[in-house]
Amino acid sequence: MNAQMGRIGPNAILQLVPVLEDEAGPEVTAHLMAMAGVIEMPDPAEGLIDEGPAARLHQAMRAEMPDAAPRLAKEAGKRTGDYILAHRIPSKAQAILRLLPARLAAPILAKAVAKHAWTFCGSGGFRLVSTWPVVFEIGDNPVVRGERSDVPLCHWHAAVFERLFSELCGPGWNCEEVTCCAQGAEACRFEMTRVR
Repeated sequence: MNAQMGRIGPNAILQLVPVLEDEAGPEVTAHLMAMAGVIEMPDPAEGLIDEGPAARLHQAMRAEMPDAAPRLAKEAGKRTGDYILAHRIPSKAQAILRLLPARLAAPILAKAVAKHAWTFCGSGGFRLVSTWPVVFEIGDNPVVRGERSDVPLCHWHAAVFERLFSELCGPGWNCEEVTCCAQGAEACRFEMTRVR
């Protein structure tokens, strides 16, 4: 468990709600938010938020919109990656990473992701398994905690990772969740590969 146990970055909600509104409209989105206990949109200036409502919003989307949920979560993850690039990673650091070959840039970015894992894994346990190839794990992932599925569910996380690596470590990165806590695995495991 990490020092920010039970807290997660507000983008888990802030980037998903507009995607839901675009797809299903404000009434359905309001219904999903009510199901999740999201009373109001979080203020990004206030920092981390309670992971419970954020996780429940993702879970409500999967329950109520199972066919669209993977695509919507991916779009919200892409937007979260864009937000991180615009507001969280210094432009000089981005420029340096973009100048490096992928073999050098990817391990640096992987370590930076691990250092800031509390922003997206809440009370889950993050582990950087390998820096090349890049492999991450989130044990007891709160975003899928209590769910059961035959397939991996963490499309939002995978899309965040994929966006960051594709923007900073050369184009063409793919992030695949190969095991998921919702499948009964001990950890959600994300494997990064570069497809050229």
